[in-house]
Amino acid sequence: MSVPFADLALARRLERTEAAGCAQFVEGRRTLRPESGAEWIDVAGAYAMFDGVDSPITQTFGLGVFEPGTPEVLERIERFFGDRGAPTFHEVSPLADLSTMALLPARGYRPMEWSNVLYRPIDEAVDIPGASAEVTVRQTAPDEWRAWADTATEGWSEFPEYAPMMAELSEIGARRPGALTFVADRGGRPIAAGALSITGGVALLAGASTIPGERRHGAQLALLGTRLRFAVKQGCDVAMITTLPGSASQRNAERHGFRVAYTRTKWQLIK
Repeated sequence: MSVPFADLALARRLERTEAAGCAQFVEGRRTLRPESGAEWIDVAGAYAMFDGVDSPITQTFGLGVFEPGTPEVLERIERFFGDRGAPTFHEVSPLADLSTMALLPARGYRPMEWSNVLYRPIDEAVDIPGASAEVTVRQTAPDEWRAWADTATEGWSEFPEYAPMMAELSEIGARRPGALTFVADRGGRPIAAGALSITGGVALLAGASTIPGERRHGAQLALLGTRLRFAVKQGCDVAMITTLPGSASQRNAERHGFRVAYTRTKWQLIK
């Protein structure tokens, strides 16, 4: 199985996949919460998502990767967020056009976060060893959205301050258009959750969460293997995941065949 080069062509596939997944989430919120004003637009290949003033989804993906981020492009995006009372964030790949990178600090942007984008090739032979036989994984049906959302939210129960936000994000994630959600069961009850978004042959792995008291049973390994095999059946040849640089999540991904494609910088407009 050949490994794609981490070049501009791959970056365009990866950035479009993450942007499309976020756009589907925004559409889900707009359907479920019409009063939210959730909306997204495409500006020179960059997807600008408004999912609420405080939502982590409210930002852009793909800036400068498909077309240069000119002053006119940035002005339109800044106006889109400003008209909605939201801050302007761009998550930018280092493969973006260099003129875009030069323009951001000149307009008052400052870097405030980094994320690693990891990928691996997948085919019919994909295998994730080490999953426990006591854990079974299944794709959830649309009418099981609440069970999936409850499981995903409970995985964050160690951080009660995030509970309301995670409950809402999990519900919308499970009910959005094209949602692909999976649970790992142990002893007849769900103990872990995971989700998948597919665009252009790329599978984005997201939504990983395990109930604290049920960790170390291989639930996430089982979820990873099932989702990768599912993605192959849908015609995907690449899987991707986003992590904090140097995190345990990154190390786990690298143990299972993922490699870092690049490190993105999240920029915030500060005036």
